[in-house]
Amino acid sequence: MANKKPSSLLSATLASGSSLVLLQLFSRVLTFVLNQALVRLVSPQVFGTTSIQFELLLSTILFLSREGIRNALLRASPDAQQLSDRATTHRLVTNVSLLPVLLGIPMALLSAFVYLGTSSLTTSSQPHFRTSVVLYVLAALFELLSEPLYIRTQNELRFHVRVRAEGTAVMLKTISTFLVLVQTSEEWALVAFALGQVAYGLTMLVSFLIACRDNLDFLPKRVTVIKHEHAESLLFEPALFKLSVAMTGQSVIKHFLTEGDKFLVSRLSPLADQGGYAVAANYGSLIARIVFQPIEETARVFFSKTLSASTTDPKTQAKTNEALETAATVLSALLLAFMHLLLLAVTFGPPYLSLAISLILPRKYLATSAPSILHVYVYYIPMMAFNGVLEAFFASAASPADLRAQSRWMLVFSGAFVAAAVGLARGSGLGDAGLVWANVANLTLRAGYAWAFVLRFFRERGAGRANGWKRALPPLPVLSVFAAAAAVVRGSAAVYRDVPLNLIAQKGHLGVGVACVFICLLTCVVFEKKAVVQLLSPLRSAR
Repeated sequence: MANKKPSSLLSATLASGSSLVLLQLFSRVLTFVLNQALVRLVSPQVFGTTSIQFELLLSTILFLSREGIRNALLRASPDAQQLSDRATTHRLVTNVSLLPVLLGIPMALLSAFVYLGTSSLTTSSQPHFRTSVVLYVLAALFELLSEPLYIRTQNELRFHVRVRAEGTAVMLKTISTFLVLVQTSEEWALVAFALGQVAYGLTMLVSFLIACRDNLDFLPKRVTVIKHEHAESLLFEPALFKLSVAMTGQSVIKHFLTEGDKFLVSRLSPLADQGGYAVAANYGSLIARIVFQPIEETARVFFSKTLSASTTDPKTQAKTNEALETAATVLSALLLAFMHLLLLAVTFGPPYLSLAISLILPRKYLATSAPSILHVYVYYIPMMAFNGVLEAFFASAASPADLRAQSRWMLVFSGAFVAAAVGLARGSGLGDAGLVWANVANLTLRAGYAWAFVLRFFRERGAGRANGWKRALPPLPVLSVFAAAAAVVRGSAAVYRDVPLNLIAQKGHLGVGVACVFICLLTCVVFEKKAVVQLLSPLRSAR
């Protein structure tokens, strides 16, 4: 795959990104609609247990078992001279792809025992709690069994397989959860969510089995490879295995930084507030899941395949320069788009969020931590976007030495996150919102580290001008108009502070916001059209 031309690879990746965004739009809208019913059918305590604690158990098993190996295999490009036999190469890569299954079984058992042993009496005394935990572990194992098939389809650029599998799985998960809740009493609420997750994992496994039914030979086998005129019996491709080990070790720290807020809220907050935190996270991350998660995942695939083609061989320098320029262009385009998202969120989010919360949040969650958390998500979502795509680039281009250096810094970030989270949540009296603020700071530090790596990466390859902060920053007139709009809408919010929070009473305030949004977008078109066309022209030609 590394030999694929950057233009054709970019075209395939753009198609994949579009499909994943549409998938996420479909699945998240469906999930959002049904979640509106789910949060009204169950108590905040049940929702907190399933959406915070059970989801944390599930993500721990899956992330630690597969994330490092998945990222390493996206960069699979064994030395063609040493491994000239295509079948041999395929077998060695397949053997590595089986590691998530082998890791997942002990990881699932260990995680389940630790969780059951450390759960509070309030949590564990809920009806059918242990049965639900067992079902979540089973669901995780179903997903891990599909991982070798997932890796194969991704490396073959068969992105449509994943789109269909996840779309079907999300739909069946949500519908099955809803039906069990409707047909049974609240006593079975935890089991309903667990059965929904089992339906998701089983659907993923069956979908990938059907897609790869022509070749289901996934038993690990040793192969004989000729290296330097000597025969060697190998089970794994050495460089790929070392990279997998390094990335898997790093995933432990990264998982804590990614899910650290859930770790802390599950220990520091009562179940009702955990439910409020879960509802706020579901609402607040809706845009992130629909748009940013697909972008991050497809960017990781694109950067991994594109940058694996860059070498120091003078014979392939033209190809390397093309790959670097394409990667820099895609990264700059994404960062510029996210910068505009940040401007929109910071300018218009705070003055209008209270009205939005009053319209969409169920009444019984208004007394939880959900409203205060959603106000912080205005800043959290853009940082998720920046950090996601920058770390996707880092994971695609970093050497084992770079990964070890990042792991050391992540330990520092972890300590800073815990100190900030506890200090803001308890010391400053911000409660659960303090955890989100700590996450904002954590993502900022991680994004800054990855950005420094990006600059160094291109500079060391003689392409320092290909990527710089100026390409990702809107011009001064655009920034000035957004600043003026921010002042206007905040003035309007002050005027309407004591007016009831409904659309009719707040129509004047809404009118001011709509007018300011239109002016800001018009300014972007006038002052940035030429720059955006120049930036995106390589992408258009690639398609």
